[in-house]
Amino acid sequence: MSKQITVRLPDELVDFMDQLVATDKATSRASVVARAMERERRRELAARDLAILAEYGDYPEFEGLASAASGTALSDLD
Repeated sequence: MSKQITVRLPDELVDFMDQLVATDKATSRASVVARAMERERRRELAARDLAILAEYGDYPEFEGLASAASGTALSDLD
């Protein structure tokens, strides 16, 4: 399911979206916006997780997790 919304963006961002579509790096303006929103959602979740870790302290069992995760490709965001 999806909803249609109206978004007002600066000309430069719309031009950039159109360039992505013209060079087949995106299928539509809507797909560019959806991809950007998915990245923002992931960023917010990561910030929340970091705040939880900062509040409740260090977890030795997670030692090395950040370095392992940093090498994980997020192909769905490319």
